[in-house]
Amino acid sequence: MKTLNFRAALLSLLLLLAVLGIWHLATKPAGVGGTTAGMTAEQIEYARMMGKNVGDASSSATSGGFPTLTLMGQTAWGHLSNPFYDNGPNDKGVGIQIAHSLARVGLGFGLACLAAIPLGFLIGMSPLLSRALDPFIQVLKPISPLAWMPLALYTIKDSSISGIFVIFICSIWPMLLNTAFGVASVRRDWLNVARTLEVNPLRKAFLVILPAAAPTILTGMRISMGIAWLVIVAAEMLVGGTGIGYFVWNEWNNLSLPNVIFAILTIGVVGMGLDWIFGHLQKAVTYVE
Repeated sequence: MKTLNFRAALLSLLLLLAVLGIWHLATKPAGVGGTTAGMTAEQIEYARMMGKNVGDASSSATSGGFPTLTLMGQTAWGHLSNPFYDNGPNDKGVGIQIAHSLARVGLGFGLACLAAIPLGFLIGMSPLLSRALDPFIQVLKPISPLAWMPLALYTIKDSSISGIFVIFICSIWPMLLNTAFGVASVRRDWLNVARTLEVNPLRKAFLVILPAAAPTILTGMRISMGIAWLVIVAAEMLVGGTGIGYFVWNEWNNLSLPNVIFAILTIGVVGMGLDWIFGHLQKAVTYVE
């Protein structure tokens, strides 16, 4: 296993180096600096906002405007060296933006857990309730979470709370269905033993059903968290304010492509971290029959 992990890590490193090499070659300046010949003042200013150092022999962007590795390194260092600065509503550090997004995701996800897991228990333990609620679940589950945003803004009249509501909606279905499936799939032998020992329903739920269904429940929570992190970026682009999604959209409006790419990579790293946490929680509750 250690050999496999080492080989996988080495292959990942080689793939990363290959991607960086292709990036470097693709963004390598074609000539000796950019030229301003035949360009108006507005075109020169636009080119510079797109990341080009026009007329500079040490240009850090190609003629196509895509940032080079050097420019991306400078951008990343600028954000990571001071991630929590606050210069006003439209100029906050990436650390503050991520913190706001994580707070919204955490609150919406927590509310979804409080609703989905108990209801999933009831559905999994009651075939009658499962069949009665199944049509409603099948109708509501495919609806895009962002489709709820106009209704949330109209009724709640608060963009931040509306974002939390959207996270709640997108998080509830994977947890609900996985909890119901996990509870319904508990081995009958274990339930029969609990019935023979006359274990009361509450103790049976916490000592028999919950430990047996925990891996499936954590799988649903892991899926829900991944969806929630995807949705919050899109939701913040729509409602504005503060958050990593708004940061991406605001930097695009500022024509700052290096900042947009840095934010995209940051979103990916944070999402990977969240998935890693739930992956380890899932392993902690997984058992061997």
